[in-house]
This record gives sequence, structure tokens and C-alpha cells, in this order.
Amino acid sequence: MSDGDGLVEGFAAEGAVVARGAVTPDLLALAGRGIEDAVAERGERAIVASQDDDPGLFVEDFRCAERVPALARLSRARSLAALAARLMVSDSVRFHHDHVLVKRAGTRQPTPWHQDQPYYDIDGRQTVSFWIPVDPVPEAATLEVALGSHRGPWYLPRTFLDERARWFPEGSLAEIPDMDTDPPPFRTRRWALEPGDLIAFHMATLHRAGPAPRERDRRVVSLRYVGDDVVHAPRAWTTSPDFGDVAEELTAGESLDHPLFPLVWP
Repeated sequence: MSDGDGLVEGFAAEGAVVARGAVTPDLLALAGRGIEDAVAERGERAIVASQDDDPGLFVEDFRCAERVPALARLSRARSLAALAARLMVSDSVRFHHDHVLVKRAGTRQPTPWHQDQPYYDIDGRQTVSFWIPVDPVPEAATLEVALGSHRGPWYLPRTFLDERARWFPEGSLAEIPDMDTDPPPFRTRRWALEPGDLIAFHMATLHRAGPAPRERDRRVVSLRYVGDDVVHAPRAWTTSPDFGDVAEELTAGESLDHPLFPLVWP
């Protein structure tokens, strides 16, 4: 695979890259329509992740492509699937799920440092998430990544609002290191984004995001893709999002050959 733009090399080395202009105008329109449709009629997995006294509102929802046609079409876009295959260095790509994240203008609630991988019932190294904003995102509100953190270990996931360890027992995984030490445990990077840009990051990459701008909403859909080596890994805890509806149809170590995880490449 050609790496003339450095994206494959950067993704492998640092666990995150920015792909400018990777989302075409027609796909961007699908993303915007899909996000608004998802928020207008929230699904059973939707949560409010901001405090009651927050002047804005932070709403998250998961697996929306299963009920929102625009997001279903977006998730299967050939150009995005081809980029996922290239970054993961994988012959095949399956769409795993989507995550809608809307911070209305002025929302104070940040998204704290966390990895996505521990929340999921999958194992494997060939994973990628596309963080796709449909609004301009200034540097202070964008995704920030800890470079190289995708190499491990897994860190204990906690809830965003009250920092409880709901998914793993206390002490079962390493605590997220203090990112404010001098020097910090990882170099970090963040990118101001325009509509059409996306950030691609490994599911084990530590990341966080800032509050919303005061002047506009920050609407994002994140699309999660998996490659050749990813297999089903039943967990003893509730995953986020929950895939209990397929837990008895796939055995441990089995490939994700299931209608919920459509093959989008080749």
C-alpha cells in the first residue's frame, strides 16, 4: 500500500492521524442529517453526559446506523472503508458501530481521557475509529490524543460524569496516568478541524475532547471499523455499547461474520 501522504506510517507509529478533506460533501451532508435525526429521536442507548447545571447539553447515542438511514449509508461509504483498510493494513473491513456525540453551543462538559477498546467485546489490533465533525471545531474543542498510547496497556474505564468504574472492578486494570505531569507520560496532539476533515485513531489510543465552543454546536459522528484479526471476545461486564443481542450467536475467538457487522471492504 502506498503511503505517499504518511497516513499509514503515522497511524501505526502514533495511533492517530488527521485526514484533511477525506469526507466528501455528499458524505458530510449524510453525516449532518444522520446526527440530527439521531438526536431528534434518541434511541434506547442515548445518554446525557453533561451535568444538570451545564449551560449546554452533551448527548451521546450508539448504534444509530441501525435505525437512521443516513448514518447507515455513511457507514458503508466506499471511500471511508478504503481509508480504514489502508490505515489498518487489512484486506477486509467490517463496520462495527457508530457513536453520535453532540455538544450544544456553550457546553462546559469535557470528555475526559479514556480508551475505547476496554469498553468493547472484541479483541484484535486492526481497529480504527473515524471522528467526523460536521461543524468547524477549534483546537480547544477538538479531540486530543496521547501519541503512542495505542501500544498499551489497557486503562481502567470510568464514567465521564462521576468517574465510577462501572465496567471493570476497581484495581483490575491500570489507572490512566496523570497527563498533567511535567514531563507528561505521553506527547499529545490535537487538530483544529473543518467540515470534511476527520481524525482516525486506534481503539486503544488514549484521547479526550474539550468543551463546545460558545458560538456553535459541536456535532460529531464517530464510525468504528475492524479488520482481519478482530474477533468476538465475550466480557464478564456490560459493554458500551452493549452487544448482548449477538453474544450467544458468536463464540469467543470467532470472526465478526454477522449481519450487525457488515463487510464494507472489499
